[in-house]
Amino acid sequence: MAISKAERLMNLALCLLGTRRPLSKRELRESIEAYLEAGSDESFSRMFERDKDDLRELGLVIETVENLDGDVGYLARRDSNRLPPVSLDAEEAAALGLAAKVWQQARLAGAASGALQKLRAAGLPEDVDPYEAHSALEPRIPVHEAAFEPLMLACRDRRTVLFDYRKATAARPEPRQVEPWALECWRGHWYLAGWDRDRGAERVFRLSRITGRVRTRAGKFTAAVPDVVTVRETVASWAGEGADRSARIRLRTGSGYPLRAKAESVRELGDGWDELEIPYGHGLDAWLVEFGPDVVVLEPAELRSDVLDRLRAVAKD
Repeated sequence: MAISKAERLMNLALCLLGTRRPLSKRELRESIEAYLEAGSDESFSRMFERDKDDLRELGLVIETVENLDGDVGYLARRDSNRLPPVSLDAEEAAALGLAAKVWQQARLAGAASGALQKLRAAGLPEDVDPYEAHSALEPRIPVHEAAFEPLMLACRDRRTVLFDYRKATAARPEPRQVEPWALECWRGHWYLAGWDRDRGAERVFRLSRITGRVRTRAGKFTAAVPDVVTVRETVASWAGEGADRSARIRLRTGSGYPLRAKAESVRELGDGWDELEIPYGHGLDAWLVEFGPDVVVLEPAELRSDVLDRLRAVAKD
């Protein structure tokens, strides 16, 4: 079975940290199983140089030492790679505790909890409880979609993803090939922003509409990744946030508070209904469908037609 790169890097780091004298490339090759399996000296040399650069990027200080005979050796001194003492005040510890709570519904919860335990072992004062400080604040980022973790890793590693996606107006999902840029939580839903290769344009995908398994594909991105990807603003503009016209709807009394917050005017109609004038922009039909029978579109006619088309598509699914 092939040895993973992570295991190979770990073994190299342990060799460099555990030696008291510089080790030559020959000695390192004889000590690490993955290097012994390299087909040739040239293949090993390329692998070793990549691994050495990767460890340095991860923060390991590796020294290159040349002896009197001209041979080159490598080592990572423990004193050069020892972290300074950890010193956190009560407010800093509370901030870390809140950050850990935020992710308690995701698989990052274990990593966040483990990080706080390591900080405690490294010197976080015993009288400071990062979980209890400012306990009145209970932030949450709900993560229920199975696609979240593979997409998060793909965004981090800059790997193209393939998945099946069902649009609100479609009865069946369609395959998508996307270069992922960023994930954003907006109005309780997670969205992915990226470059849709098949359509040759930027697209935003709601994770709850991704069906099946997310697959990754190796290779470089074909489109440039923006310096700042603001999915929230893009999704908001699709939902009418940046609209320059208005729509009239009937809304059941006591429901649709997000719509009421954006309303330009509200008029009571009686019999359990109100009439609202709200901003109208691209994507408003998709948002209104989420409120189901609590919303009736009065005008414009094109918005009413779009909402009905979406409802019919959902009913057929």
